[in-house]
Amino acid sequence: MTPVLIRLARHADAADLAVLAALDSAAALTGEVLLAEQAGGEVAAAMSIDSGAVVANPFVPTAHLVELLRTAARPEPVRRVRAPRFALRAVRA
Repeated sequence: MTPVLIRLARHADAADLAVLAALDSAAALTGEVLLAEQAGGEVAAAMSIDSGAVVANPFVPTAHLVELLRTAARPEPVRRVRAPRFALRAVRA
């Protein structure tokens, strides 16, 4: 199993994103973008957080990477924190 890094794209990733979009015959992604980077630093898939659009390298298996990107882009569910409940006992004086 090859390690994968999911991270936000930076300005330095613009060239990699352009190449990936060209390989996928798709428009370049805009806005906040998540990358799936394989071992060796190769960007194999990317997803726009804003639109959900995905580009991926068609020459390597990327379905699992796209699923990882979609999972990472999901907002965390809001967890309600409840105050602890204490049992009160009547005390005789």
